[in-house]
Amino acid sequence: MGGIVVQTTAYSIGVDLGGTNLRAAAVDRAGRSLGKQTGSTGLRESRESVVGDIVASIQTLRKRFGEQQCTGVGVAVPGFIRLKQGVVENSANLPSLEGFPLRDEINQQLGTPVILENDANAAALGEKWLGAGRDVEDLVLLTLGTGIGGGVILNGRIMRGSDGMAGEFGHMTVIPNGNPCGCGNAGCLEKHASATAISVMARLLQLGELLTAEQVFRIATEGTGEDAHKARRIFELMGVALGIAVGNLVNIFNAPLYLLSGGPLPAWDLFAPSMIAEARKRSFTFRNTGTRIERAQLGNEAGLYGAAYLPFLEAGAPVGFK
Repeated sequence: MGGIVVQTTAYSIGVDLGGTNLRAAAVDRAGRSLGKQTGSTGLRESRESVVGDIVASIQTLRKRFGEQQCTGVGVAVPGFIRLKQGVVENSANLPSLEGFPLRDEINQQLGTPVILENDANAAALGEKWLGAGRDVEDLVLLTLGTGIGGGVILNGRIMRGSDGMAGEFGHMTVIPNGNPCGCGNAGCLEKHASATAISVMARLLQLGELLTAEQVFRIATEGTGEDAHKARRIFELMGVALGIAVGNLVNIFNAPLYLLSGGPLPAWDLFAPSMIAEARKRSFTFRNTGTRIERAQLGNEAGLYGAAYLPFLEAGAPVGFK
């Protein structure tokens, strides 16, 4: 354990930096994970501590698998990414990195190419490379969690927009004059279909004050009587909001595949029927083509693999599949 492995083929390192966890993996061109490092991050950790943990994880993997064979490093971070500057902005989970040139700092300490990317974009790229999107060049991913994010892959590459802020699907208006959102809008998708929205609806329906989305799911599937009916209704309404959003996305992008990932996914059978029915009602394209709405396959590994894919994509290196 921990010994040096002689690595004769190129590999890249993907880093997935979340609000509580740091994960890094060395991945070869075929998408095989060679080894992983895990750690923890936190809202109260200093910038130096967070950067030090990232660098240490990368150094450990490079020493183990060979520095010369490392094509580069991709880092997936929550928040907006100023791509040209390599700067993170509006990352509520990691406020210490706000406005900090993270890319250049890692590059300076390691002397290796570093690519910074939004975590939802990286997850979409991971699904394209090794997950549910392996058979398509275009796909759209919605990530369901505390909020709702997303990523768009067109011609096998991330669509970032002019400022790197494309794919903010959580702030699409799905209910005119609906629930107010911290972004300044009202009726945003994430206020009607996120894990947080599920908890809020449970409180409004008097199922409980502090129920998690998982607990609401259990009431819906294991409960009886009026409470179970209310819980199932919550997921039905969630599906309607998602269906409005997905129907709009189908009309805009005409991609062959729309994926959903995140914590509420176990409730798929509860919200998918109303989601698909709503999308069908609102999109002529969806009704009349083979457009698919499916579950993502890689779970919380999607961002890690997507980050690892970035250096290969940037270098134009041929890549395969698992």
